[in-house]
Amino acid sequence: MPEDLREKMREFPEINWSEVARQAITEKAKVLEKMNALLARAHLNEKDLHEVVGEIKKRVLKKHAR
Repeated sequence: MPEDLREKMREFPEINWSEVARQAITEKAKVLEKMNALLARAHLNEKDLHEVVGEIKKRVLKKHAR
C-alpha cells in the first residue's frame, strides 16, 4: 500500500479500514458479476463489446472517484 494512502488512513483512526475495503471489494465483485451475466446473455460483436466495457469502466470510475 502506498505510504501516502497509509498517512491518509492514519488521519482517521476511528474508521474500520478493513471493513471499508471489504465493502468496496464486495461492491466491485457484484458489478463484475452483473457485467458478466449481461454479457453472457448478449449477442454483441467485438466493437459493441468494447463500447459496453468502456461505458462500464467510466461508470465504475465515476462512482468510486467520490
